[in-house]
Amino acid sequence: MNDPKQFGRVAVMMGGASAERAVSLRSGNAVYQALLSQGVDALAVDVTGSPLDALTGLQIDRVFNIIHGRGGEDGVLQALLDVLGIPYTGSGVLASALSMDKLRTKLCWQGYGLVTPPWALLKNAADIDNCISKLGFPVIVKPAQEGSSIGMSKATNRAELLQALAVAAEYHCDVYAESWVQGKEYTVALLDGKALPVIRLETPNAFYDYEAKYLANTTQYHCPCGLSASEEQCLQDVAETAGQVIGVTGWARVDVFIDNHGQYQLIEINTVPGMTDHSLVPMAAKHAGISFAELVWRILASSFPNGSTFGVTD
Repeated sequence: MNDPKQFGRVAVMMGGASAERAVSLRSGNAVYQALLSQGVDALAVDVTGSPLDALTGLQIDRVFNIIHGRGGEDGVLQALLDVLGIPYTGSGVLASALSMDKLRTKLCWQGYGLVTPPWALLKNAADIDNCISKLGFPVIVKPAQEGSSIGMSKATNRAELLQALAVAAEYHCDVYAESWVQGKEYTVALLDGKALPVIRLETPNAFYDYEAKYLANTTQYHCPCGLSASEEQCLQDVAETAGQVIGVTGWARVDVFIDNHGQYQLIEINTVPGMTDHSLVPMAAKHAGISFAELVWRILASSFPNGSTFGVTD
């Protein structure tokens, strides 16, 4: 499939109403420009309210979904497009909904026998003492249905844990504390179910937070990642399995630590990863010899049945 006309008219859906709106707009514009550069009949669609309203009146053949967070990455948009009969990039309803909820993802992985750090649900301040007894310190507190490290805080004592709970609770979803992993942080991009080269992340910040991801120039990205060939292959295998358990398709990114004892610790999986100039999937693809334009083409091709069999443009 080397003819861009075979895609038909493509709506690049971006923006949305989640806390990740600004990042989505940056990702969406990069994807839109890459499609135009390859002759694809692409239309940029900034979703500011209902995605149904955003699509009303448009004559499109498929959607490149680059809406990060709730409303775009959680199965809602996917269900709408399924009902409308419009093909789209990325995972379907079930995998999108599961992966957007970090707690349910962890439960699925744990049920399959994959390793993820211990955690404790924090419904309110009454759960603080149980959390401390179960996990100790330090911990990282997260809203279960936000991405880009939004609402996350590290806590090293009771007062910080209470403050972290208050911050995460502002995002109106389940909040949990997770044991702090002492080790090295990695990310593994998946394309058509296969892992791309592993990237090791290093930041002077307390953790790989929003500022480290999108704003800082102090974050270091190591690719090659420093693992031996066999260790990297093992981590890639784990990431592929993690995606298969959740049922992701098309593309995704798995975040994982290797702790100081050499044990992998799965953190989360993203089914609509960032595509900005600081983003990790394009970085991994580049190390695999895949340009940004080719990456975007391949992701779009995955919106067809058996999309992985399609070729790429020159």
